[in-house]
Parts: sequence; structure tokens; C-alpha cells
Amino acid sequence: MKKSDASPSLPASELISQRIADLADWRGEALGRMRKLIQDADPEVVEEWKWMGTPVWSHDGIICTGESYKDKVKLTFAKGASLEDPAGLFNASLDGNMRRAIDIHEGEKVDGPAFKALVREAIAHNTAGKASKKTATKAKT
Repeated sequence: MKKSDASPSLPASELISQRIADLADWRGEALGRMRKLIQDADPEVVEEWKWMGTPVWSHDGIICTGESYKDKVKLTFAKGASLEDPAGLFNASLDGNMRRAIDIHEGEKVDGPAFKALVREAIAHNTAGKASKKTATKAKT
């Protein structure tokens, strides 16, 4: 993979677009497709660039990260262990207490509608957690 010449001062959306372009193979296509599904599921999603070059999608907290490796694209849901996954999309990091991941290998396709439902569920989980924190803070005052 070619190193990106992108400056960290660029907006996160541009850095993510540059990462996708730099991959220039099936991984870029997969990451680009998943990004589009995330944006379709939540038009208000916030794109961030964290941890020395990791695409992050957030809404009231982290939804998921998108990492590329030599043999896969990994989408890690920060609170994936708390989410229902009726379509069985999670196939990695299944032993953790918090995170769950979807590893996409060359030639694999992720069920788009099921993935968007998972993104929406992650957002609902984040939003509910944020609302309960506000309620707890008000109760203390």
C-alpha cells in the first residue's frame, strides 16, 4: 500500500477518501462501499480520523472504525457486544466484552440492508446511553 501524502490538517472526510484511493485494490472498493452504507444508514454520521490514521464513524459516540490490512478490511463496532446481530454479520473479535468486528476478505460482500440495520442499532445504543447519562447527571444536581 502506498503511503498517503494527505495532511492531518485536512478534514477527516478527505483523509478517508484519500485512504480509499490509496488502497487502489479490492480493499479500497470494500471500504468505500461500507462507508457509503454507513452514510446511507445515517446521513448525519460524523467522520473522524483518529489513532494515527484510522477512519472512524460516530453519532453520539463511536459507531465503528474501518481498518485495512493486507488480507482484509475490518469494521470494528465499539459497542458491538451490546448489539443484536440477527444476520450474523459479526465474524471477528467475538470473545471481547465490548467490541465486535466484521472482517471482509477479497471477494466477500456484506449484506447491505443488514449492515445498515446494524449501524442504526449502534446509533440507537449510543443515543440511549447518552440520554441515560444526561438523566443521571440531572438526578445528581
